[in-house]
Amino acid sequence: MRPENQSSVSHFLLQGLPIRPEQQGMFFVLFLGMYLTTVLGNLLLILLIRLDARLHTPMYFFLSHLAFSDICFSSVTVPKMLMNMLTQDQSIPYAGCTTQMYFFIVFTALDNFLLTSMAYDRYVAICHPLHYMTIMREGLCILLVTGSWLLSCASALSHTLLLTQLSFCDDNTIPHFYCDLGALLKLSCSDTSLNQLLIFTLGLASITLPLIFILISYGRIGATILKVPSTKGFCKALSTCGSHLTVVSLYYGTIIWVYFLPSSNTSSDNTIIASVMYTVVTPMLNPFIYSLRNRDMKGALEKLINRATILCHDVHSSL
Repeated sequence: MRPENQSSVSHFLLQGLPIRPEQQGMFFVLFLGMYLTTVLGNLLLILLIRLDARLHTPMYFFLSHLAFSDICFSSVTVPKMLMNMLTQDQSIPYAGCTTQMYFFIVFTALDNFLLTSMAYDRYVAICHPLHYMTIMREGLCILLVTGSWLLSCASALSHTLLLTQLSFCDDNTIPHFYCDLGALLKLSCSDTSLNQLLIFTLGLASITLPLIFILISYGRIGATILKVPSTKGFCKALSTCGSHLTVVSLYYGTIIWVYFLPSSNTSSDNTIIASVMYTVVTPMLNPFIYSLRNRDMKGALEKLINRATILCHDVHSSL
């Protein structure tokens, strides 16, 4: 172990995306458009859920929190990535790096727990429909969301506090476009065995266990759906889970690619591309996935557009 402490490292250098310099402008416009779509799309989702009384149900309550989490999740990494592409300055202060890592872990874990709560909601709705309103009462929904926030913040704080105890070597280049915990540990000159143990323990609690719970929930849902005698009932039950299952597949598929596949099977560039998928692409797609095949969301959007049209007409008439 080298004698210097973390105060000797004033900044890190983010290597960024594996793109050529002449392509920086094109990718800047692309990712700026994707980020704006993520923010506006998820804000619209939250607005529709708040304004339409038909959407004041447990499923949409969880969805509104997931939309807010997705906005924050993308905002942790994408603005800094865009600034680096625009200014060609890859540096990030030590404090800024640890702060980014903290919030990245918070919203990664929060997405996991919210997706698990939504899976439980779908399980109760399909497997125990007669007791749905009794089980999924308002108090339980608030408790699940509050617990998700507390567990996510506690997990992130644990990783951050342990990281601040490490010393770092002269090489301060992070081979990523954000401050990834695993990449930071590889730059450390200290013993990181405790950090690795914490990653394994909290990773099991915040990623693996929620995924297992989701799979068990959908296993039970699948068994119940197969017992439905009519094709119409089968399609209706399947449609209520299709959007959530699509998001779960996208989100966990890329996480498994980045964090669980052996590093020998994945190059650094492929890891970065997979990270872009779940930090940029998935949050952008979520509003479309949950609204395109959802009649309630389409109805709420049409009502909002009609309200806006009438308001604009009234304002124009008054002028």
